[in-house]
Amino acid sequence: MATATARNTDTVRTEIRGGIGVITLGRVTALNALTTEMVEAIDAALAEWENTGLRAVVLDSASPKAFCAGGDIRAVQENSLAGDREASERFFSTEYRLNARIAGYPAPFISLIDGICMGGGMGLSVHGAFRVVSGNATLSMPETGIGFFPDIGASYFLSRLPGALGVYLGLTGARMSAADALYTGLATHFIDSESIRLVPAALADHPHRPVEEILRALGSPSPVADSALAEQRGQIDWCFSARTLAEIDERLAAAGGDWAATTRNTLAGLSPQSLQLTLELLAWGKQRALRECLAAELQVTRDVIRTPDFIEGIRAALVDKDRNPTWSRSRFAGLDSDGLPRWKH
Repeated sequence: MATATARNTDTVRTEIRGGIGVITLGRVTALNALTTEMVEAIDAALAEWENTGLRAVVLDSASPKAFCAGGDIRAVQENSLAGDREASERFFSTEYRLNARIAGYPAPFISLIDGICMGGGMGLSVHGAFRVVSGNATLSMPETGIGFFPDIGASYFLSRLPGALGVYLGLTGARMSAADALYTGLATHFIDSESIRLVPAALADHPHRPVEEILRALGSPSPVADSALAEQRGQIDWCFSARTLAEIDERLAAAGGDWAATTRNTLAGLSPQSLQLTLELLAWGKQRALRECLAAELQVTRDVIRTPDFIEGIRAALVDKDRNPTWSRSRFAGLDSDGLPRWKH
C-alpha cells in the first residue's frame, strides 16, 4: 500500500496507510510526555481526517519504553510559578477537547499500549473504541501523588469501573499490569510486543475484515487470570466503597494483612487535598456525561494548579526528585452542585 504523509513534527508523526490513519508519538527522551504542541498536532490530524472515510485511526509510540507518560505537568507548574495562567489554560483546554474528540470519533480509534501509560496517556487511549495492551503495558492515574487529581475525563471513566475499582485506582494511583487493565475493561485486547507493531499493516492489508476480528487474530492468550486486582477485589470493594477517607482508612486498618497495610501507608503519603477532591469528583462524575466531566475538570484545574500542594508535589516528584513532599493543610472545602471546588479562606 502507498503511504501518504499528512503532517510531521519533531514529536508527532501522522500519516495515512491504506485507509488507516496512523499517529505516532515521538518525544522519546521524555517518554512522550505531552506538550501543548503535541496535543494540538494530534487534534489537528484527527480533525482533518474526520470526514475522509478512514477505516480506523491507530495511535502508537516510537518509544520502546512508553506509550505516553502523561502531560508535561512540570511545565504547568512552571507556568503557575510564573503567573502564566493562559499557557496552562491552553494546555488543559486543548487536551480535554482532544479527549472528547477521541470519544466521539467516527472511525474506530485504536491505541497500542506497549509500555508506560499514565495520566494524559490514559486520556489518549481509554476514550477510544479499542485499547490494545502488551505484556509491557503499565497503566496508572498517579495524580494524587503530585498534589493534582485524576483528570482527562477520569471522573467519568473511573467512576464507571466495576465495584470500587475506580475509587481505589484514582486515590492510590496504583499501577495496573496488562492483566489488570483487561480485568477492569480499561484495555480491550492483548497482543504481545512483537505482534502489536503489526496492527496498522494488518488493518491496511485487510480492508474488508472488521477491526475486532483483526485484533483477535493478532492476539495472544489473555493474561487476565493473573490480575492482582482480581485477587484483591473483595478487599478493594469493601474498603473503597466507604463514603469518606476516614472510613476508608478505618476499613483498611480493620482488614489487616500486607495489602491493606501497604495501601494504608500509600494513602498516608499522598496529598490530603487531592484525595478528598478525587473522592468527591468520582462520586459527582458517576451521574454526568463525559463532556460535563471534562468541563468540570477544566474548571477544577484552574484552582488546583495554584495551590501549595500542587507546587510542592511537582517539586518533590519532578524538580528536586526527593520524593518527600510536605503537604499543606487542605484548603479544599468540598464540591458545589456543579462539581466545582470550594476553598477555605
